[in-house]
Amino acid sequence: MTRSLPRAVHPAAWWGWALGLAVAVSTATNPLLLLLALAVAALVVAARRGSSPWARAFRLYLWLGLAIVVVRLVLHVLVGLKVGTVLVLPLPEVSLPSWAAGIEVGGNVYLEGLLGAATLGLRLAVIIACIGAANALANPKRLLRSLPAALHEVGAAVVVSVSVAPQLAESVERVRRARELRGDTSRGLRAVPAVALPVLEDTLERSLLLAAAMDSRGYGRSGAAAAHRRTTGAVTLLGLLLAAVGLYGVLDPSTPVLMGTPALVAGMLLSLAGLWLGGRHVRTTTYRPDPWSGPEWLTVACGLVPAAVLTVVGRSTPDVLTMPVQPLAVPALPLAAVAALLVAALPAFLTPEPPRPASRVVVRGAGEVARA
Repeated sequence: MTRSLPRAVHPAAWWGWALGLAVAVSTATNPLLLLLALAVAALVVAARRGSSPWARAFRLYLWLGLAIVVVRLVLHVLVGLKVGTVLVLPLPEVSLPSWAAGIEVGGNVYLEGLLGAATLGLRLAVIIACIGAANALANPKRLLRSLPAALHEVGAAVVVSVSVAPQLAESVERVRRARELRGDTSRGLRAVPAVALPVLEDTLERSLLLAAAMDSRGYGRSGAAAAHRRTTGAVTLLGLLLAAVGLYGVLDPSTPVLMGTPALVAGMLLSLAGLWLGGRHVRTTTYRPDPWSGPEWLTVACGLVPAAVLTVVGRSTPDVLTMPVQPLAVPALPLAAVAALLVAALPAFLTPEPPRPASRVVVRGAGEVARA
């Protein structure tokens, strides 16, 4: 079996994989499944991320997820609904006035409620980690080249927005190295004032350079008629609304049948029609477009499998996807959901390796050979 040459997987394929994994995670509060999904995302990022600045931003999303879990626990201790029987932390209780909707601050904290709050925070943290994995694996500049013509201008704004975190991480790393070269080794809160101003200045300078470069290339200039833009926007907006309603209906089994798959299909068709109408008056060209072949289809399929399997499991046996807190018990481990999440890890082994930058190591004796 021949080994495939290193090449970058299409960025849209990574986003499809990450969104599928995020949809699968959104249906569960089982901590075993959530931690498995987080491990799968981290494995794929570690195996297939490139050497670009945004590829090193995944850990920032992990820290953000950890902060979300901590904040969720703190809010539960302060103003959360205290349920359970196993007392963990006895605290005094203060009732707020009626204008504050009768919120009670403090009170005894029970293990059941604490675990429930932790699993809800963990679910949001894993969803953010999935989006961070897509941001680390997909090159935003290449993603902009692959967008439909109707989304060219909107895609430019989206790419700029999702590139903020990686560029900020690169600025922080560059400022930190410069401080170490000057002999400044202070860390923690004492180093924040010395790092914040150079990072903000570098970020502002990069933003101005990017805005000037985009303006020189004609971004934001459209020659389409106002009536055509309004029609395209109305059709696309209606399609997106129907798709959102349909997606909610698919995930929630208690909704009517028409709010599920039919609304989702109709919304997708209207959205595609809006993209087609908007792209008729926009002419864009792409130099050396990224290929879409077997690895891309495999990557998207590996993201759709866990989303489909966990949705079906959630409709048939929803108890196995939740954390049992009343009464408190060990969460179940459904084999179908575990196998589906393991399928999402296949792109780490079955996709081509990303190209690495050329080595800058100088070969000993090269100078003498050149002079000779």
